[in-house]
Amino acid sequence: MGLKISFLGAVQNVTGSRHLIQTEKASVLVDCGYYQERQYQDRNWDPFPFSPSKLDAILLTHAHLDHCGLVPKLVKEGFKGKIFCTTATAEIASVIMYDSARLQLEDIEYKKKRHAREKRKSPRPLEPLFTIEDVEDTEPLFATVDYKQKINVADGIDATFFDSGHILGSSMIYLNVETEGKQRTVLCSGDIGRHDKPILNDPSYFDQADYVLVESTYGDRIHKPALGSKDELADIINDTVTRGGNIVIPSFAVERAQELLYHINELVREKRIPRLMTFLDSPMAVKVTEIFKNHPEMYDEEMTDMHNNHQSPFNFNGLTMTPTTAQSKAINNIKGSAIIIAGSGMCTGGRIKHHLAANISRPESTIVFVGYQAQGTLGRLLLEGKNPIRIIGQQWAVNAKITKVHGLSGHADRNELTNWITALKTPPKQIFVVHGETEASDSFKDHLKKETGWNVTVPSYQETFELE
Repeated sequence: MGLKISFLGAVQNVTGSRHLIQTEKASVLVDCGYYQERQYQDRNWDPFPFSPSKLDAILLTHAHLDHCGLVPKLVKEGFKGKIFCTTATAEIASVIMYDSARLQLEDIEYKKKRHAREKRKSPRPLEPLFTIEDVEDTEPLFATVDYKQKINVADGIDATFFDSGHILGSSMIYLNVETEGKQRTVLCSGDIGRHDKPILNDPSYFDQADYVLVESTYGDRIHKPALGSKDELADIINDTVTRGGNIVIPSFAVERAQELLYHINELVREKRIPRLMTFLDSPMAVKVTEIFKNHPEMYDEEMTDMHNNHQSPFNFNGLTMTPTTAQSKAINNIKGSAIIIAGSGMCTGGRIKHHLAANISRPESTIVFVGYQAQGTLGRLLLEGKNPIRIIGQQWAVNAKITKVHGLSGHADRNELTNWITALKTPPKQIFVVHGETEASDSFKDHLKKETGWNVTVPSYQETFELE
């Protein structure tokens, strides 16, 4: 049989990350993510194209929903092996999975009532992909590892996790695979972070790999400097305060929310913005922020200094955490300007929809996007200028200012991805470009071929490569 890799998600699209690595003796799955793009969400309900009970292990690069969100479904359908990841990833993934199970049940109840009222039928079964009980069955399967600790994960497959600098606990996974008496190495990039980002260490680099799976979210563009993004954020906040509106920020609960608090805290301390009431209106983000506080060993040098001097960016005057629904609703009664950070980051669910409904038609308010918006999501439609827009079953006129701060991205851009790949001292046998929309992946493939002359491929959905 030799070595095979099957690309079962996040190929020619961004979410649903899932890569199956098989030999004649073992099979491991790198990530098991949830599809968030509207046009691909039916894939979440599709049967897995392999037997979950025969899978030896899952290796999680990090705890974003599009990388860990279908693990409980896999357990529900028979997986009983170990889930290898860092401690921070296991803790955050637990929060993500419980939240997902709860939101699915709430969404189903809401849709049942709405469809009955509108006399229409759902295109998908009105049942959850998995339940809270399935998440409870998943938690005992986690096996946590330290960075740079080589461990055996299946017969003939060893894995080493390295810091990817993307979110707390995020990893690149380096596999040593024995197949038919030969040793091969496979490097899975996960999501590659950026240099000099707040809180986290820089991404790891490598000298050698036979096969590389590299993300390409921003493989077709160059980011603005990160320092410039802080200036952009200050300008947006000050402009909105002048107009008397709210600054509404759809944010991912993991990393982006904490990074925003870091920047807002700095801007207030530097007296570049007024001290506004700032709400972290996401139960998940509140829980994840506590996990951040508990893992100072993963901080970069600057954040470590702040921690040692008791200057946490996660606790400043004016900041209010709102874990309850009642607290969230009360935000809309506040007069004057406020900063509202709420999930989800792509506006696909969560409390952000209610804040959008309260602010989207107010010309004095600003909706600020601070991360990637996948095709077909509400966030992407707003950035593309759709007007009116459907939110919570109603049409709304878009009068608020819609803008984006580019430099806050947690993903490497084309130049940073190229630098990461070309750190390899010898050409890999093959590079697979994944985790990017078709245009971005193809653009990065062409760029990399031109720069290096190496063998670069963009796989298709469910395509399998026999590598030996």
